[in-house]
Amino acid sequence: MTLESSKTLGGVGAILLFIGAITFFVEPFLAILGLIGIILVLVALHDLANNYKESGIFNNALFSFIAGIVGLVATGITVVYLFFYTTIFTDFLHVIYPTWNGDWTTLTGLTPNTSNITASDAAPILESFLLVLVVLWIFSIIATFFARRSLKVLSAKASVGLFSTAALLLLIGGFLVIVGIGFILMLIALLLIAIAFFQIKPQPEQPVATMAPSPSMPTPV
Repeated sequence: MTLESSKTLGGVGAILLFIGAITFFVEPFLAILGLIGIILVLVALHDLANNYKESGIFNNALFSFIAGIVGLVATGITVVYLFFYTTIFTDFLHVIYPTWNGDWTTLTGLTPNTSNITASDAAPILESFLLVLVVLWIFSIIATFFARRSLKVLSAKASVGLFSTAALLLLIGGFLVIVGIGFILMLIALLLIAIAFFQIKPQPEQPVATMAPSPSMPTPV
């Protein structure tokens, strides 16, 4: 794959990842665009790593992707455990719906009563929510840390400073994702990454050294 096709693939992938992240809140099915974008970016980084002869570009990006997947799985497992293997949510629902008999299908016909909710009733729910956020936060930091390493190396090799700027925003976003603003910073970083891919220029060709012709030997008399 040529450098031109690699940078186009990476730029398009970053744009798809940006669109997938935004549309997830509108139509979760469209998050498939984000997955396609990640794959395209990884393929582009793999080719750029070969082009620049720097394996850290792809390896760190791959570690970031793996950390992100593990983080999502760990977050999902935490939510499932709290919801199905503890009584935290059902106990709270019994407080809101005192007449609830435990049948989930009957909840829609009941009228909630929030007047008798105390801080001790809400505390387990808040603690569970914070636990899920902490799991997601930890893996966000790990994933953005490796992504930053990949982009920093690519920035140096491709001489595109925008990759370094995006890398810093991505890492800050990973740290602040727990308070919400981090997600916005990460979206901005994705746009900068897309622009940075399209700014990659071909490396100047190195002049080929030529051997000077050896002087001719005098013919002996």
